[in-house]
Amino acid sequence: MSTASLAPSVARPVMPVLAALSVAHLLNDTLQSMIPAIYPLVKDVYHLDFAQVGLITLAFQVTSSILQPLLGYVTDRRPWPHAMVAGMGATLAGILGLSFATSYGTVLVSAALVGLGSAVFHPEATRMARHAAAGRQGLAQGVFQIGGHVGYSLGPLLAAAVVVPNGQASLSWFSGVALVAMALMAWTVSLYVNSHREHVPTGEKPGEAPQALMPAGRVALAMAVLIVLLISKNAYQASFTSFYTFYLIERFGVSVQVSQLMLFAFLLVGAVGVILGGMLGDRIGRDRIIWISILGALPFTLILPHADLFWTGVLSLLASFIMASAFSAILIYAIDLVPHRVGLVGGLFYGLSFGLGGLAAGGLGLLADRIGIVDVFRLCAWLPAIGLLTFLLPRRA
Repeated sequence: MSTASLAPSVARPVMPVLAALSVAHLLNDTLQSMIPAIYPLVKDVYHLDFAQVGLITLAFQVTSSILQPLLGYVTDRRPWPHAMVAGMGATLAGILGLSFATSYGTVLVSAALVGLGSAVFHPEATRMARHAAAGRQGLAQGVFQIGGHVGYSLGPLLAAAVVVPNGQASLSWFSGVALVAMALMAWTVSLYVNSHREHVPTGEKPGEAPQALMPAGRVALAMAVLIVLLISKNAYQASFTSFYTFYLIERFGVSVQVSQLMLFAFLLVGAVGVILGGMLGDRIGRDRIIWISILGALPFTLILPHADLFWTGVLSLLASFIMASAFSAILIYAIDLVPHRVGLVGGLFYGLSFGLGGLAAGGLGLLADRIGIVDVFRLCAWLPAIGLLTFLLPRRA
């Protein structure tokens, strides 16, 4: 038996561990989402163009991208659950740095520190959620990820309510959230270690796991396709997290607060999609969910740039809901291909794909400076069409 699931005698996933991981994910991603949420404020304070705004996203996500696969690979060999607490310490330093930054360079360094916190958190948390699943991998990843999606959606709301009216220094008020997250992560690790010890059968080593059953070439092809699919999803989402507020302000003349609320709604609806996608994937198969979640959004993304304000809001929610359901299915599909490399896969899919999404944000910023933010959204509407690559995936349950 593998540590990828608990003993067969366990009838249900270890919900206390999953719930604690979900709340820790919520707090972690709430702080991370404060970065794009304050872009309009930072752009005005430091007189930035769109390319420089995109570079802030790049600094955050590339730091995470470079380190997450490496940390995942290392912790596959030597798990270190308490690393999550240290990672949140880096996030805390980044939030304080953003609060009191006096230059654009300091903003970039602080964003990179928040990215470091993300790099440390996700591989170990993914492994812990996998172990606590008791075979219900879609449900477990959905519970874990819904915390991240809710947290990421709270950032714009909190920025609109607190940071925009009170200024950049008010970000320091959220340092208490980081301290609470560090305490919760320490408690979660203790709970997980005790639960995991109870359910690892006698004679089984914690690092043991089944090897992939497919030929190495097919595994490599499938992993490459999954990464490209996730990059297309993340690139489209990056266009929203980085530039949706600017798009709404330029095209419809809404206030910063209204644009932040619409970004909050876009991100929050994704939280519902991610857990439903995970649960349905347990029932009807990961490949079907990938088809539905990526290509199903294409009609809505193509219509969105031509809609009025009301329908822009409606279509963005539909696209967010459908596309968010892909992540659990893609991640579990990839872990099932190489179940002995949970940390590495978690690092690749949270790190590499999100980092390349950050690179896309930088490119979109450069493009927006040349052709305008409205035309950028028209081009991004075609990104879900990359979902056609799903044809190349082998059929799995």
